Amino acid sequence: MTRRAVALVSGHVQGVGYRWFVRGLAESAGLAGVARNLPDGRVEVALEGQDGAVTDALAVLDGPRAPGTVTAVEVRDEPPRGASAFTTE
Repeated sequence: MTRRAVALVSGHVQGVGYRWFVRGLAESAGLAGVARNLPDGRVEVALEGQDGAVTDALAVLDGPRAPGTVTAVEVRDEPPRGASAFTTE
């Protein structure tokens, strides 16, 4: 089953390579989506792919390997959009 989840990641997550960390995580899991900096200092991460792979990737967003300091991760599910690649903005 395909799942799309959008996570809003708070903390010191801009300017520390966080989006590139997420990109590597997503690509190694075969996920599509996007990671982008938001004007308020958060990073928005959209992950789309197999349900289990999305769940596993979400669990790592605030893990010890994540660069910077993550203070919160808010996740919401959305209908899949048919994304085929992962990008950073």
